[in-house]
Amino acid sequence: MAARHFLTLNDMSTTELEDLVDHGTRLRNEWRQGTVRDSLKNRVLAMIFEKSSTRTRVSFEAGMAQLGGSAMFLSPRDTQLGRGEPIEDSAIVISRMVDAVMIRTFAHETVETFARASQAPVINALTDDFHPCQLLADMQTFREHRGSIRGATVAWIGDGNNMCHSYINAASQFGFHLNIATPEGYDPDPELMKKHGDRISLVRNPADAARNANLLVTDVWASMGQEDEQKAREKAFHDYQINPALMTLADKDALFMHCLPAHRGEEISADMIEHPASVIWDEAENRLHAQKALLEFLILNRLD
Repeated sequence: MAARHFLTLNDMSTTELEDLVDHGTRLRNEWRQGTVRDSLKNRVLAMIFEKSSTRTRVSFEAGMAQLGGSAMFLSPRDTQLGRGEPIEDSAIVISRMVDAVMIRTFAHETVETFARASQAPVINALTDDFHPCQLLADMQTFREHRGSIRGATVAWIGDGNNMCHSYINAASQFGFHLNIATPEGYDPDPELMKKHGDRISLVRNPADAARNANLLVTDVWASMGQEDEQKAREKAFHDYQINPALMTLADKDALFMHCLPAHRGEEISADMIEHPASVIWDEAENRLHAQKALLEFLILNRLD
């Protein structure tokens, strides 16, 4: 059987995604009750990092340990990938020795190339184009607090980046409408917007996006690798901040999420993380549980 990969949300059906989210909640509840689970005993996850990380490494490594397996950290300094070995060659060799491969890198083409040559499941743990694992955690968190997101309105405030792209995919897969507020010159990928045009609205004013929304989401103004654009982006995004005043325009039961790390005083006001609508700590923890569900699904081909 050919390996299933998870490079974007579109690699799974809506039913599979919703089952994953529900299973993530079950795993979270089991873990909090102290239940021991060894579903991935003797299984190994290779974690390839070309971009540094806090939540991604901790969640995947802890997740494998909690399921009875193990994870190995590989950076470009540790492998031949950093010395020019073809991606395909590395994929063939590594995938013969492990049960799954997680990659966090820059070009989305890198994970696509690796997956084509890999006999083990490959997970996109972030590229410059997409961040599907974060969306699993976000969807799980919304469901735990408010129930199904189907039919809801989500407001994305900020850069049309990899997180925004994954929210566009999520709008179609999970059945919500996405309002995107971003300044000119920072729009999401036009082809992606065209493909999902019935699920998104692009506006310039954050207030127009936030009005009556059930969820407000943002990300840093300058992502990793864009540090030299920081000053220009601060100027362009000056009015694209989520703060209590913007939250008052949203639905009275609206939630606030941020994938972290957060730059207080930039994309969010200093008090937003502690705002009553904020669920970012549950969202961050759910990276662990959503990814455990994903690992079981890809490695074992089942959710139970």
